[in-house]
Amino acid sequence: MASSFSRLGPVIIGVVAMAGVACSKKSAPDADQSVPVVVATAREGGFVVYRSQPGTVTPSNSVLVRSQVDGVLKRIAFSGGQMVKQGDVLAEIDPRASQAQLQLATGDLAASQAKLANAQETLKHFEVLATQDSISAQRLADQKSLVAQYTAEVKSEQGRIGTANLQVSNARITSPIDGMVGLRRVDPGNLVGPSDARGIVVVTQSQPSKVVFSVPVNVVPHVLKRLNGGACIPVDALGDGPDDVLATGRLKAANNQVDPATGTVKFEAEFANADNALLPNQFVTAKLPVDVLPQAILVPAAAIQQGAQGPFVYVIKDDKTAAVVPVKLGPGDTSTAVIASGVSPGATVVVEGADRLRAGTMVNATKSAEPAPTSAATAPQCHKP
Repeated sequence: MASSFSRLGPVIIGVVAMAGVACSKKSAPDADQSVPVVVATAREGGFVVYRSQPGTVTPSNSVLVRSQVDGVLKRIAFSGGQMVKQGDVLAEIDPRASQAQLQLATGDLAASQAKLANAQETLKHFEVLATQDSISAQRLADQKSLVAQYTAEVKSEQGRIGTANLQVSNARITSPIDGMVGLRRVDPGNLVGPSDARGIVVVTQSQPSKVVFSVPVNVVPHVLKRLNGGACIPVDALGDGPDDVLATGRLKAANNQVDPATGTVKFEAEFANADNALLPNQFVTAKLPVDVLPQAILVPAAAIQQGAQGPFVYVIKDDKTAAVVPVKLGPGDTSTAVIASGVSPGATVVVEGADRLRAGTMVNATKSAEPAPTSAATAPQCHKP
């Protein structure tokens, strides 16, 4: 038994010694290991504060075309979606009823003119007799009254002719504006007139177009200050996403009152819409710059962390350890955050790997690529449509 233990003793001692060496080799690097992170430098620069609000496209002009005379619709002279000019014929009404009224008025005018001519000749004769005391003053006055009566009848008939001519001309329905016609609302053969609520067609002028949207009242003063100062404020009309820019225009006007139900003020932007990308009643997102910060402290948005006490960033100190620095945030976007207080320009902040950090953690920092200049760095410019 003693001989067996004596043979196993050196083996056990060797195993224990090897385990101790392995343990010491494993624990030594853990004590010196640092956390790899990606960092960026807080910088000072300009920042434009944008606001995106839902809006609706409205045409600059929209006209429901109706027949101004009662009659049977004879012909449709347009196709849905067609571009028309002011004065182009859109439809025709059967003019025969108006032409008959014109003919009657013309005949009545001729009769009244003949009566007037005869009365005027008689008046001239009576005036000569009156100078010779061969006619009573009463008869002369009666003849003058008759001339005035026939003169009024002639003017009345001339008015009837003008009305009849207008009715005949209104049988040709023309476009009141330049624009695009919609789908026809009535077919040939139907009786139409001024009281027809449906009308014949809608003509919309979409060049230029407008987008009406609402802005919260707390940011309205910043916008109105620039708008009333004569600044050209650009507005983008966005489609399905932030990169889907349908058109670019300019802020045109603001409403003069706040909507008490929503606490917003309506604004109107104008777009040239040369390619007709904006359609009437289309829902879009209006993006406009509401304020310009000429000198702001900027960090990547990924550097902002949220804790129980609010937002903070990890700042790398000179000894390569991480420090927790609470910050107060200003406006920002998806890529950049504005620091109102807490971090100075030139500070090194962590943008990747922050989930493994604690205050005092040693780090192995890698510098991130400097962001390319963006439109948020300078005040945006626009051109009037």
